[in-house]
Amino acid sequence: MPDDQSFDLAGCLGRVRRRDQTAARELVEHLHPLVIRIVRAHLPRRVAEEDLAQEVFMKMFTRIDQYQGAVPFTHWVSRIAVTTCIDHLRAQKRRPELRWADLSEGEADVLDSVITNERDVAPDEAASAKELVNKLMDQLKPEDRIVIQYLDLEQRSIAEISQLTGWNPTLVKVRAFRARRKLQRFYRELIEKERV
Repeated sequence: MPDDQSFDLAGCLGRVRRRDQTAARELVEHLHPLVIRIVRAHLPRRVAEEDLAQEVFMKMFTRIDQYQGAVPFTHWVSRIAVTTCIDHLRAQKRRPELRWADLSEGEADVLDSVITNERDVAPDEAASAKELVNKLMDQLKPEDRIVIQYLDLEQRSIAEISQLTGWNPTLVKVRAFRARRKLQRFYRELIEKERV
């Protein structure tokens, strides 16, 4: 991967616009770590990360003439990547609700220990806890899932999320508030179903 300091992005973009295949390969190599990091953070189930990254690059190349330079090129590509992930998350058929029977034994144990407050989640149960969080988050709308992923799990700022998604900061805050309330509701519903 070319070094950011030595990589001539403007020159490479000019050559890409003139259909230079070598420049296109260099651009992909330069941007691949950024795109793959975004894809991995929002990877929908049953979608291979390389396939999704390839789709992001295809969209980037088909829209490259639309890039006007108002924002840094990497931010422009990041928005394409986030939007592509959102589109894939929307396309997935989500189950309308999560049931206790959908949980693995480890996930059920973690949830049970949280419900009863008998003990803290042990370090060896971290994988089960993470899977449980993912199952609860899978019930969210893609936009809500991404804002929770960025804000709460990746600890990004409102400004960063706004820049990555193209949403204004107020929208990011409102989505985060509503998504957290939905997660709480999903969690309560799951607990109530177990108690019945």
